[in-house]
Amino acid sequence: MPRPRLLFVNRFYYPDHSATAQILTDLAEALAARGWEVGVIASRLRYDDPAALMPAHDAHAGVTIRRVWSSRFGRAGLVGRAIDYLSFYITAFFAILATARHGDLVVAKTDPPLLSVVASIAVRLRGATLINWLQDLYPEVAAELGVGAMRGPVGGLLRRWRNASLRSARLNIAIGERMAERIAAEGVSAQQIAVMPNWSDEAAIRPVARGAVALRDEWGFGDAFVIGYSGNLGRAHEFETLLGAARLLAHREDIVFLMIGGGHESARLAARVAEEGVADRFRFRPYQPRERLSESLGAADVHWLSLRPEMEGLIVPSKFYGIAAAGRPVLAITDLDGEIARIVRREGCGVAIAPGDIAGLATAIEAMARDPAQVAAMGAAARAVIEREFGRADAFVRWDRLFSGLRH
Repeated sequence: MPRPRLLFVNRFYYPDHSATAQILTDLAEALAARGWEVGVIASRLRYDDPAALMPAHDAHAGVTIRRVWSSRFGRAGLVGRAIDYLSFYITAFFAILATARHGDLVVAKTDPPLLSVVASIAVRLRGATLINWLQDLYPEVAAELGVGAMRGPVGGLLRRWRNASLRSARLNIAIGERMAERIAAEGVSAQQIAVMPNWSDEAAIRPVARGAVALRDEWGFGDAFVIGYSGNLGRAHEFETLLGAARLLAHREDIVFLMIGGGHESARLAARVAEEGVADRFRFRPYQPRERLSESLGAADVHWLSLRPEMEGLIVPSKFYGIAAAGRPVLAITDLDGEIARIVRREGCGVAIAPGDIAGLATAIEAMARDPAQVAAMGAAARAVIEREFGRADAFVRWDRLFSGLRH
């Protein structure tokens, strides 16, 4: 029986560099190389430049791309963002109707949120098969981040619509076990849920020995023990525990905190470290090019990541995969039964710290700073788990098998 076509739907795609665009681009191109007929429906926008306008029809690496119109208010305000979402819902809906064929596998991601609701209707009309690829769960994320409307009747209605779209799908793909548990709790059958974690490009991100990282010299770290953070620090993350530990360790001139990237909470953290008198312990650097990730991740001896406990199962901190691929240990400031904390404890590739345990985090950092052999062992364990469970090449094989098993 011939394979059905795969049709992915997501607001951003190649050459955009947002997280959802990159991971979708990687998978779509890999499946096209494995013989699948692959199409993508995306917007004509770029995540970091709403004024840019990409061509309506394109092809790259064996993938056909149909880009639809949407408004271009960007991320500056909630109202403008909502209008951008709404316009994409409408044009993507009609693009699915125009593009999907009977029997196609239509894979709806979660940018914009609740895309599965729109896709489920269009897919049903076309006689195609819906698969939801869930990177996060809305409206719960918005509710936990303080969007008042999502805690009341409006949020309840959206949640019912979302759940109906999950139950109508052939399969709902969660990126973590805790997320799968949340989906099941909403009344979705276990037979309709699969767990497919995101991956890291283990070939592009390689462990670099501490002494061979040129950025350490460029940034003036010398022999300091560096605790790093790389990527977006957003509202779902928590920095008070880290800041508290930095205060406790302010007397340790050999311990430095490196922040690479940006985000809403990154700006707040920069202001707070100045207020708290520990600005000399922190170094803030911009996002680094993707091709320098091995170096920028390798500039730190250990990396921290965080997730507010109430967000567990709603999103998964994807930073873990890059950190581990670079062969660096992880300080996971999360629910101790959280997705990443489970991996860290199971694999011995770092330390899990409960949010608010400032003394515990400071103690863990000092213990690592005085035991480079243990840090190296944890880093090796982190790299090993990527190669064994979360590598890019193996992930693409699993996705190929998953979709092959869904043929009519």
